[in-house]
Amino acid sequence: MQIHPRRPQGRHLKRLAVGLLVLILCYPCAAIVGALVPSGRIADAGAPDHRVLLIAGPIHYDFILPLDAATRAAFADLPDAALLMDMDGAQNLLVGWGAHDFYTTVGTYGDVTARAAWTGATGDSSVIRMDVVGTVPPELDLRSLSMTDAQYARFLTALRATFNGDTPLDNPGFTTTDMFYPATGRFNLFRTCNVWVGEMVRAAGLRFGRWTPLPYSISLSHWLYQSAN
Repeated sequence: MQIHPRRPQGRHLKRLAVGLLVLILCYPCAAIVGALVPSGRIADAGAPDHRVLLIAGPIHYDFILPLDAATRAAFADLPDAALLMDMDGAQNLLVGWGAHDFYTTVGTYGDVTARAAWTGATGDSSVIRMDVVGTVPPELDLRSLSMTDAQYARFLTALRATFNGDTPLDNPGFTTTDMFYPATGRFNLFRTCNVWVGEMVRAAGLRFGRWTPLPYSISLSHWLYQSAN
Protein backbone atom coordinates (compact mmCIF):
# COMPACT_ATOMS: atom_id res chain seq x y z
CA MET A 1 0.00 0.00 0.00
CA GLN A 2 1.32 3.39 -0.96
CA ILE A 3 1.26 5.99 1.81
CA HIS A 4 0.65 9.59 0.77
CA PRO A 5 1.99 12.43 2.91
CA ARG A 6 -0.62 14.55 4.69
CA ARG A 7 -1.63 17.63 2.81
CA PRO A 8 -0.44 20.85 4.44
CA GLN A 9 -3.64 22.79 3.66
CA GLY A 10 -5.11 22.14 7.09
CA ARG A 11 -2.04 23.50 8.86
CA HIS A 12 -1.97 26.57 6.61
CA LEU A 13 -5.64 27.29 7.31
CA LYS A 14 -5.04 26.89 11.03
CA ARG A 15 -2.11 29.30 10.91
CA LEU A 16 -4.18 31.78 8.93
CA ALA A 17 -7.00 31.57 11.47
CA VAL A 18 -4.57 32.11 14.34
CA GLY A 19 -3.00 35.05 12.50
CA LEU A 20 -6.40 36.67 11.93
CA LEU A 21 -7.32 36.18 15.58
CA VAL A 22 -4.07 37.79 16.71
CA LEU A 23 -4.69 40.72 14.36
CA ILE A 24 -8.23 41.19 15.66
CA LEU A 25 -7.03 41.15 19.26
CA CYS A 26 -3.94 43.32 18.73
CA TYR A 27 -5.41 45.93 16.40
CA PRO A 28 -7.41 47.86 19.07
CA CYS A 29 -4.43 47.81 21.42
CA ALA A 30 -2.13 49.09 18.68
CA ALA A 31 -4.68 51.81 17.92
CA ILE A 32 -4.36 53.05 21.51
CA VAL A 33 -0.56 52.90 21.47
CA GLY A 34 -0.46 54.76 18.15
CA ALA A 35 -2.63 57.52 19.61
CA LEU A 36 -0.39 57.82 22.66
CA VAL A 37 2.85 58.32 20.71
CA PRO A 38 3.09 62.04 19.86
CA SER A 39 4.26 63.42 16.54
CA GLY A 40 4.05 66.49 14.33
CA ARG A 41 4.85 69.49 16.52
CA ILE A 42 6.01 72.62 14.67
CA ALA A 43 6.24 75.80 16.74
CA ASP A 44 4.76 78.85 15.03
CA ALA A 45 4.54 82.42 16.18
CA GLY A 46 1.24 84.22 16.02
CA ALA A 47 -2.25 83.90 17.38
CA PRO A 48 -4.39 80.83 16.52
CA ASP A 49 -6.88 82.66 14.30
CA HIS A 50 -8.36 79.58 12.57
CA ARG A 51 -10.62 77.01 14.21
CA VAL A 52 -11.20 73.65 12.53
CA LEU A 53 -13.83 71.31 13.93
CA LEU A 54 -13.77 67.52 14.09
CA ILE A 55 -17.16 65.88 13.66
CA ALA A 56 -17.51 62.21 14.53
CA GLY A 57 -19.59 59.63 12.70
CA PRO A 58 -20.09 56.02 13.77
CA ILE A 59 -16.73 54.92 12.34
CA HIS A 60 -14.75 58.01 11.32
CA TYR A 61 -14.14 61.72 11.67
CA ASP A 62 -14.59 64.55 9.17
CA PHE A 63 -13.17 68.07 9.24
CA ILE A 64 -15.38 71.17 9.26
CA LEU A 65 -13.48 74.20 7.97
CA PRO A 66 -14.57 77.84 8.19
CA LEU A 67 -15.40 79.22 4.76
CA ASP A 68 -13.00 82.13 5.09
CA ALA A 69 -10.79 83.69 2.41
CA ALA A 70 -7.97 81.19 2.98
CA THR A 71 -10.29 78.18 2.62
CA ARG A 72 -11.93 79.54 -0.51
CA ALA A 73 -8.57 80.30 -2.10
CA ALA A 74 -7.28 76.77 -1.40
CA PHE A 75 -10.06 75.16 -3.45
CA ALA A 76 -10.81 77.96 -5.92
CA ASP A 77 -9.18 76.02 -8.79
CA LEU A 78 -11.83 73.29 -8.47
CA PRO A 79 -14.77 74.70 -10.43
CA ASP A 80 -17.45 72.51 -8.83
CA ALA A 81 -16.07 73.09 -5.35
CA ALA A 82 -16.03 76.84 -5.95
CA LEU A 83 -19.72 76.72 -6.89
CA LEU A 84 -20.42 74.59 -3.82
CA MET A 85 -18.74 77.09 -1.51
CA ASP A 86 -20.74 79.95 -3.04
CA MET A 87 -24.11 78.37 -2.26
CA ASP A 88 -26.55 80.38 -0.18
CA GLY A 89 -26.22 79.65 3.49
CA ALA A 90 -22.81 77.99 3.19
CA GLN A 91 -20.67 78.99 6.16
CA ASN A 92 -18.45 75.94 6.64
CA LEU A 93 -16.85 73.29 4.44
CA LEU A 94 -16.96 69.60 5.39
CA VAL A 95 -14.07 67.47 4.13
CA GLY A 96 -13.51 63.73 4.63
CA TRP A 97 -11.51 60.89 3.09
CA GLY A 98 -12.24 57.19 2.74
CA ALA A 99 -12.38 53.98 0.71
CA HIS A 100 -14.09 54.34 -2.66
CA ASP A 101 -16.53 51.42 -2.52
CA PHE A 102 -17.33 51.75 1.17
CA TYR A 103 -17.48 55.56 1.44
CA THR A 104 -19.59 56.15 -1.65
CA THR A 105 -22.33 53.68 -0.66
CA VAL A 106 -25.43 55.81 -0.22
CA GLY A 107 -27.74 54.83 2.63
CA THR A 108 -26.98 53.20 5.96
CA TYR A 109 -24.05 50.99 6.90
CA GLY A 110 -26.43 48.08 6.39
CA ASP A 111 -26.36 48.90 2.67
CA VAL A 112 -22.60 48.36 2.44
CA THR A 113 -21.84 45.09 0.68
CA ALA A 114 -19.49 42.47 2.06
CA ARG A 115 -17.33 43.00 -1.03
CA ALA A 116 -17.02 46.75 -0.30
CA ALA A 117 -16.11 46.06 3.33
CA TRP A 118 -13.52 43.44 2.35
CA THR A 119 -12.02 45.68 -0.33
CA GLY A 120 -11.78 48.53 2.15
CA ALA A 121 -10.00 46.33 4.68
CA THR A 122 -7.51 44.84 2.23
CA GLY A 123 -6.96 47.80 -0.09
CA ASP A 124 -9.16 50.13 -2.12
CA SER A 125 -8.75 53.35 -4.04
CA SER A 126 -9.74 56.43 -2.08
CA VAL A 127 -12.08 59.37 -2.47
CA ILE A 128 -12.44 62.71 -0.74
CA ARG A 129 -15.87 64.07 0.11
CA MET A 130 -16.84 67.73 0.24
CA ASP A 131 -20.03 69.39 1.40
CA VAL A 132 -21.11 72.72 2.80
CA VAL A 133 -22.98 73.32 6.03
CA GLY A 134 -24.40 76.39 7.70
CA THR A 135 -23.87 77.46 11.28
CA VAL A 136 -22.62 74.69 13.54
CA PRO A 137 -24.80 74.67 16.68
CA PRO A 138 -22.61 75.26 19.76
CA GLU A 139 -24.54 72.63 21.70
CA LEU A 140 -22.91 69.97 19.52
CA ASP A 141 -19.70 70.68 21.48
CA LEU A 142 -17.43 69.36 18.73
CA ARG A 143 -13.72 68.83 19.20
CA SER A 144 -11.69 71.66 17.69
CA LEU A 145 -8.21 72.46 16.43
CA SER A 146 -6.86 76.01 16.75
CA MET A 147 -4.30 77.00 14.11
CA THR A 148 -2.14 79.98 13.35
CA ASP A 149 -2.04 81.39 9.83
CA ALA A 150 1.05 79.30 9.03
CA GLN A 151 -0.46 76.13 10.48
CA TYR A 152 -3.72 76.62 8.62
CA ALA A 153 -1.85 77.25 5.37
CA ARG A 154 0.03 73.95 5.78
CA PHE A 155 -3.22 72.20 6.68
CA LEU A 156 -4.97 73.49 3.54
CA THR A 157 -1.99 72.54 1.39
CA ALA A 158 -2.12 68.98 2.75
CA LEU A 159 -5.86 68.75 2.13
CA ARG A 160 -5.54 70.06 -1.41
CA ALA A 161 -2.74 67.58 -2.14
CA THR A 162 -5.15 64.76 -1.29
CA PHE A 163 -7.20 65.47 -4.42
CA ASN A 164 -6.30 63.40 -7.47
CA GLY A 165 -8.16 65.36 -10.13
CA ASP A 166 -10.39 68.39 -10.42
CA THR A 167 -13.60 66.69 -11.60
CA PRO A 168 -16.08 65.14 -9.14
CA LEU A 169 -17.07 61.51 -9.55
CA ASP A 170 -20.40 60.74 -11.16
CA ASN A 171 -21.69 59.26 -7.95
CA PRO A 172 -24.70 60.07 -5.76
CA GLY A 173 -23.89 61.62 -2.42
CA PHE A 174 -25.36 61.51 1.07
CA THR A 175 -26.94 64.95 0.68
CA THR A 176 -28.21 67.04 -2.22
CA THR A 177 -25.04 69.13 -2.23
CA ASP A 178 -22.06 66.89 -1.42
CA MET A 179 -19.63 65.50 -3.97
CA PHE A 180 -16.81 62.96 -4.15
CA TYR A 181 -13.44 63.52 -5.81
CA PRO A 182 -10.81 60.89 -6.62
CA ALA A 183 -8.09 61.05 -3.99
CA THR A 184 -4.45 60.08 -3.59
CA GLY A 185 -3.37 57.07 -1.58
CA ARG A 186 -5.06 53.75 -0.93
CA PHE A 187 -7.33 52.87 1.93
CA ASN A 188 -6.71 49.76 4.04
CA LEU A 189 -6.81 48.61 7.65
CA PHE A 190 -3.51 50.32 8.37
CA ARG A 191 -4.34 53.59 6.58
CA THR A 192 -7.94 54.31 7.41
CA CYS A 193 -9.95 57.50 7.17
CA ASN A 194 -8.95 58.27 10.75
CA VAL A 195 -5.27 57.74 9.96
CA TRP A 196 -5.70 60.31 7.19
CA VAL A 197 -7.25 62.75 9.68
CA GLY A 198 -4.19 62.38 11.90
CA GLU A 199 -1.90 62.90 8.92
CA MET A 200 -3.63 66.18 8.06
CA VAL A 201 -3.44 67.42 11.66
CA ARG A 202 0.26 66.63 11.91
CA ALA A 203 0.89 68.19 8.48
CA ALA A 204 -0.42 71.45 9.91
CA GLY A 205 2.28 71.26 12.57
CA LEU A 206 0.06 70.30 15.49
CA ARG A 207 0.99 67.64 18.02
CA PHE A 208 -1.11 64.51 17.54
CA GLY A 209 -0.91 60.73 17.78
CA ARG A 210 1.42 59.06 15.30
CA TRP A 211 -1.11 56.40 14.17
CA THR A 212 -4.85 56.91 14.62
CA PRO A 213 -6.78 54.14 12.83
CA LEU A 214 -9.98 54.18 14.90
CA PRO A 215 -12.35 56.95 16.05
CA TYR A 216 -11.24 56.57 19.66
CA SER A 217 -7.63 57.01 18.45
CA ILE A 218 -8.63 60.48 17.25
CA SER A 219 -10.54 61.21 20.45
CA LEU A 220 -7.63 60.09 22.63
CA SER A 221 -5.04 62.03 20.62
CA HIS A 222 -7.16 65.15 20.74
CA TRP A 223 -7.68 64.82 24.50
CA LEU A 224 -3.96 64.32 25.08
CA TYR A 225 -2.52 66.96 22.77
CA GLN A 226 -5.25 69.41 21.65
CA SER A 227 -7.87 69.44 24.43
CA ALA A 228 -6.95 72.99 25.46
CA ASN A 229 -8.32 74.21 22.10
